[in-house]
Amino acid sequence: MIPEYLIRALLASVMVSVLLGMLSPLINTKGLAFLTHAIFHALLLGAVLGMIFGLLLDNLSLVMLVALVVTVAVVLIIAHLEKLGFSPDSAVGIVASFVAGLTVLGFGVLYKVMAGKPYFPLSESIVSYLTGEIFLITLNDLTVLVFGGALLFFVMLFLYRDFLYLSFDPDGLESYGGNARAYLMILYVLVGAIGALIVQTVGLITLQVVAVLPGAIALMVRSDLRKVIGVSLFLTLGIQLSSVILAYFTDIPPSGLATIMLGVIYGVLLFRR
Repeated sequence: MIPEYLIRALLASVMVSVLLGMLSPLINTKGLAFLTHAIFHALLLGAVLGMIFGLLLDNLSLVMLVALVVTVAVVLIIAHLEKLGFSPDSAVGIVASFVAGLTVLGFGVLYKVMAGKPYFPLSESIVSYLTGEIFLITLNDLTVLVFGGALLFFVMLFLYRDFLYLSFDPDGLESYGGNARAYLMILYVLVGAIGALIVQTVGLITLQVVAVLPGAIALMVRSDLRKVIGVSLFLTLGIQLSSVILAYFTDIPPSGLATIMLGVIYGVLLFRR
């Protein structure tokens, strides 16, 4: 009989695969790989702040909510800096440096709060947030992931063609009455929101890799955009499900297995060129 926690992990993997499989090509075509670096810092800051509020309010479920709010706020600030004339790399670098400093300060506050109000399971929460513990996902976590993921998926699907135009021909998008800056801001928010939603399943350390490499690999093997999206979805689904199954038998974190498999595939394709 299949354990219930394995079923939950497999269902979560399917939802994560759909979101990342659709998002990864956009990250690569728009050149947002560096943005995921800023999201990494924002998610860590949001997690630290969420843990602080969670300890003070005796509600650790606030971690994901605070991480989501902080991450969306950070990507909106980056988008606003670009609107003011900063290059994408400069905007990300400026914001990421401030966020990194705030994260260090946040850890100092967190340690003091933990000293005054010890809570052992918090250490497990921090580790699972960094490495991704999909086997620990609860039914409530899965419900949030499925419904939140479905909402983000349909928003992304509805605007997907506009995002592609934004990637390849922003001037053309403007000429047809579209607002390139508004679409860019929406895309940034989607990247941040999806990152915050799935980080506890894929892990903060490996999030950037699993968000970027599927789309990069798909662009290496296909040129037609529909086929690129199809390859990205199929690859992400295969990697996520196989990593969960292998982790079940080997007791190795699935996020690490998924990252290694993606790295091997990408490396083989590079050497074949």
